[in-house]
Amino acid sequence: MSIQNSKVDLSATLAAIGALCCWSFGPIVIKYLSEYLDFWTQNFLRYSVACLFWLPFLIYSVKTKRLDTRVWRKAIVPALANVIMQSLFACAFYYIGPAFMVLLGKSSLIWIASFSLIFFPEERSLIKSKRFWTGLALSAMGVVGVLCFKEDFVATRTLTGIAITLAMAFMWAVYTLSAKVAFKDIDSRQGFSVITIYTVVGLSALALQFGDLGRCTQMGATQWALVVVSGIMSIAFAHVLYYTAMRRIGATIPALIVLVQPFIILAISHVVFGESLNIFQLLFGVVLLLGSALAIWAQQHLKNAA
Repeated sequence: MSIQNSKVDLSATLAAIGALCCWSFGPIVIKYLSEYLDFWTQNFLRYSVACLFWLPFLIYSVKTKRLDTRVWRKAIVPALANVIMQSLFACAFYYIGPAFMVLLGKSSLIWIASFSLIFFPEERSLIKSKRFWTGLALSAMGVVGVLCFKEDFVATRTLTGIAITLAMAFMWAVYTLSAKVAFKDIDSRQGFSVITIYTVVGLSALALQFGDLGRCTQMGATQWALVVVSGIMSIAFAHVLYYTAMRRIGATIPALIVLVQPFIILAISHVVFGESLNIFQLLFGVVLLLGSALAIWAQQHLKNAA
């Protein structure tokens, strides 16, 4: 029996797991490189690598006249949201640990769900779903618990990191939904390729204005290797793998698989940086992720019933 015809699509499942691994690698690298680069410069360098990686595909699409020319206009709003989101994302790791930041960042589901109910009529049936509202309530409870049981919650540095992360979660929802609207009838690879170009332009302007690009000349081979590898894996590869999985098996299973990300990052961060979450944070973290999973499940149930 072929993979496509089997109950479990092995290729799609492996693609989703690959996206999970790639996205789990990025936060660790960003935190490590924070000792060598400011976040403006680091953002610019890593996204430039992803842009160069996708550039041949975009050039090929133009030469073969396969590029939908609408993409240049439609990518503007998602790219602007992405510049802001990426800046906040990288900045947060300079104030708080990777696992805590990524776990808290999963609160983006609350914003995504709220915006979906407002802007997408087909999603409004979820208002009647007890499963959906239970999931959102659990997610909100998990966010509060993860925050309140952090020992240095009132420390200025921690509060700054939390504020930046919550703002990033909001902008992630804006970016995700604006991309969904913009590229609903456009090849996602073309859309992401153009977004990387626009994003690099925006991040370069920010790096020139606020960053210290000269510091990158002082990095060694190891640091440069991490910039290149993380740019390819965590930005270029991760998105492609995730889009591939969604095209083959839908959005639910990949989204559920990626929910494991905070715990993978916690395991790595504990070894590399000595980061840890107390038992109450872990428990509320599980509540947050279970709530997210329940809300995603409710959305899939709605689509299957439609």
